[in-house]
This record gives sequence, structure tokens and C-alpha cells, in this order.
Amino acid sequence: MTSARTPWHGVLVATALPLRPDLSVDLDGYAEHVAWLAAEGCDGVTPNGSLGEYQTLTPEERSAVVRTAVAAAPEGFTVMPGVAAYGSREAAQWAADAAEAGCPAVMLLPPNAYRADERAVVEHYRAVAAVGVPVVAYNNPIDTKVDLTPELLARLHGEGLIVAVKEFSGDVRRSYRITELAPDLDVLVGADDVVLELGVAGAPGWVSGYPNAFPRACVELFAAVRAGDLDTALPLYRDLHPLLRWDSQVEFVQAIKLSMDVVGRAGGPCRPPRVPLLDEAAATVREHTEKLAAAGYR
Repeated sequence: MTSARTPWHGVLVATALPLRPDLSVDLDGYAEHVAWLAAEGCDGVTPNGSLGEYQTLTPEERSAVVRTAVAAAPEGFTVMPGVAAYGSREAAQWAADAAEAGCPAVMLLPPNAYRADERAVVEHYRAVAAVGVPVVAYNNPIDTKVDLTPELLARLHGEGLIVAVKEFSGDVRRSYRITELAPDLDVLVGADDVVLELGVAGAPGWVSGYPNAFPRACVELFAAVRAGDLDTALPLYRDLHPLLRWDSQVEFVQAIKLSMDVVGRAGGPCRPPRVPLLDEAAATVREHTEKLAAAGYR
């Protein structure tokens, strides 16, 4: 990790947020987690994403999470917060807050309070880009119902509004179309269970979930994929995939936090309206997590 690295390149962990039994935020525990991820070889963190349960945080908590991550991050370790909000003004304010805290980039969903049309999406990104901090778009049409198509991403990039996109559509073919239309736009892996496919296609970064529990294994996987070393990458990917695919499920926060608990990290509970995993799902996550840990994965 060096300060010369492009901030949104490498393995950036969309961090889970440790909560105490009373569901208050454990900022000391979060600081320890950020420092641990850096020590384990990750390149950065993305606080206040969906995995960080940002929708349930108060404004004071949300700002404190960013500042805690920045304070815990070693030199050259990226803190790229999510700045999603229902309103563009609020999203721009979160981008300004991140910039004030010293963050080199932010990640932004499209408007998601309703099914926004292209004009609204462009104006949303224009408002946040005006803050002056580089913006990584986050395409998650499954949850937001707003699709940042390759053509729309090319327009946003062509107008200087975004520098990269976290691609979570699950359609690995899109990477090639996006690159054809916007060759200088970085297409980042946005879903853990397509990291090999998008990495082979050239993704320079992975905004990831399961490194919260298995950072070394995930860093090794991404490095092997980027190097074209499929002899190393494929066996790792096959072993990790039963867990990686949870990143694309509705219960991804609960699953990743449970895996963290199993391996001795502070996963803990989630805030409502999320509820604990059903027994069968929890048993599956626990089984695969314990199997990987027993095999020496860390």
C-alpha cells in the first residue's frame, strides 16, 4: 500500500459496523477492525455502504464512522465512504463531510427514493461531483431499481462526473461494453461472487464484503486474478464461493456478520428492520465458515 496508488484500486472492504448488544455503535471496535484489515493486506475501506447499515445511522453516527476510519487508517490506506442519500443535497453534504475528513474519494448510488430517469440521475451525480471529491458510482439495479447502463455510465464519465463504477448488476458481460464506451472509466468488482470474472476482464479494484471475515484469502484471490494466475485463483475461488455468493443475497449483512463472529471478529447484531438469519441459513453460513477456517483460510 502506497500513497501513489489510485485510491479506488485494490481490495477495498465495504466494512460491516460492529454494534453493541444495545445496538449502539462500537466506534472503538470499528477502529480496531479498520486497522486489522489494513494489517491483513487490504487496500482500503468503504464505510457507510449497505453492509455498514448506513440507512439506520443517525447523522452524528454516520459522520463519526468516517472519522473513526480515517483516524485508524495507516498512510496510503483508502477510506472511501458511501455518500448515498435520498436527496442530492444530502448526498453532496455527505461528500463534503468526507472531503473535510480527508477522504480521497466517495462512492455514490443513483437516486433511489423512486425510479429516477436519466435526467435525474445525471443531475444527482452532477450535484455531488460539484463538491470536488472524485466520485465512484455504485450500480445496484437489483436494490435501487435504477440501472446505470453502460451508455449512461459513459455519459456520466464523459461529463467528468465519475471516475469509476462499482458494478453490482451481476452481468459480467457489461464490463466489456462499459470499457468500449468509456475506456478510461474504471470498472470495479461490486459483487463478491463475480470477482474472478470481472477481475479477468480487467477490474482494477474490488469493493468487497467477505474480506471482513477472510481478508488474507480474498486479497490473495484478487492478486492472483489480476496477475492472470488462474492456477492459484480458481481453487481459491471455488473454496470461497459458497460464502462469496452471500454478498448478492438479501441477507448479506447478517451472513457476513455471522461469518465474522465465527472466525472471532466482532460481527454482532444488525439494527432493525434486519432480523437474524433463519436457522437453516445460519447453519449453512456457519458450516462453510468453519470449513474454511479449519482449512487455514484467514
